[in-house]
Amino acid sequence: MANKKILPKTQAQLSQATITPYDKLNQGKVPLRTPKKRGEIRSVKNDDVKQFNIGLRDIDETIVYYFNEVIKPSVVRNGKRVNVPILYGSPERWASVQKDGFYRDKNGKIQTPLIMFKRDSVEKNRQLGNKLDANLPTNFGIFKKKFSKKNVYDRFSALTNRETVDEYYGVIIPDYVNIVYSCVIFTEYVEQMNKVVESINFASDSYWGDPEKFKFRAMIDTYTTTTEMVQGQDRMIKTNFTINLLGHIVPDSINTSIANMNKFYSKSAVTFTLETAGSEETLAALASTPAREAKVRQFDGPRDKTTINQTINQTIISGSGMTDDERNYASLNVLIDTNETSAYTSTIDVGNDKVTYIGVTIADTPSGFPALTVDDFTVFINGLNIEPTAISSIAEDSGNTVITFNISELGYSLNSEFEITAVGKFKF
Repeated sequence: MANKKILPKTQAQLSQATITPYDKLNQGKVPLRTPKKRGEIRSVKNDDVKQFNIGLRDIDETIVYYFNEVIKPSVVRNGKRVNVPILYGSPERWASVQKDGFYRDKNGKIQTPLIMFKRDSVEKNRQLGNKLDANLPTNFGIFKKKFSKKNVYDRFSALTNRETVDEYYGVIIPDYVNIVYSCVIFTEYVEQMNKVVESINFASDSYWGDPEKFKFRAMIDTYTTTTEMVQGQDRMIKTNFTINLLGHIVPDSINTSIANMNKFYSKSAVTFTLETAGSEETLAALASTPAREAKVRQFDGPRDKTTINQTINQTIISGSGMTDDERNYASLNVLIDTNETSAYTSTIDVGNDKVTYIGVTIADTPSGFPALTVDDFTVFINGLNIEPTAISSIAEDSGNTVITFNISELGYSLNSEFEITAVGKFKF
């Protein structure tokens, strides 16, 4: 047999070993997430659901969409209303504007009115969202696909009472960011500038973007207006303002694809109901077969001492290498309860949470057999099966069997009207 290769610990395991919990009794360490199992990965081949992602370009497009489709800034020129175009300030365009103070087209004509913007900075907002570890995120948003090949609407599933398989997709918690945009408005007159600034200021502190895609909250605080009058040139009114936008990013990268849950299915279930075509005698007659007689068990008959001994003698047990006493002990399974009056009596000690079966003892364990424990007995209170942890002990006391309950685990105290039943290796 080849020796098992010893694998070195990962960096996450080494870091986990250096962590000491603040409260060792109530709070432990954050468990390490196990790597993905290939058997749990679902294929997305031929899937019509695109992997969810939001990039910086998507956020830039929300600015353009909101100006063109919602704010719709316009000015009045020569008695006609003219829409104010919005333009993204590429490095070349922005450098030209900063140098000349205005923007010209390819023919050298000054472009007014015009709104130009560019992205200045992207700052991570650490007050929102927490993936704990970006490469092994623990928080996901789950959404369900309504209809798919595995979840189609048909009447057959309704007739068979079958629950369809739901198709789910997991999206990691995004990185929340604060993005700052610098914007410049160019007009020919102050009156035109006032109308544009008023419409933009009214849309501040709202959520900008396409309702069918993404929306982000945008805030504008200050507008700085300057008037440029150069001899021999056109007069220019210019206003600078800054947009602070609260956005979120889910990148379309390989590490995101590996860490993401992507796709999984719910469990399917088929429920069978019971239908009866007739009584047992009718079915046996139709099948022309006699009803088979059930085997006699020692706990099926009356529970008085004489009948129990007779039932035990009727039980046939065969075992290789076992004596008659050992076979009788292995087959012994007697039921006693607090309502029995023919062979023994019983008392319930409410104050001490005990029940005593007078005249009932526990069978002697043959040599070589394991000693009896609480797990070897089954106890019922008013027909409800009691867990072994709720029983402190089952022992003999002066020729009687005493069952002591653990009230803290049981959850309630005993009552003299309770019916307490025990099944195990008892004798009279």
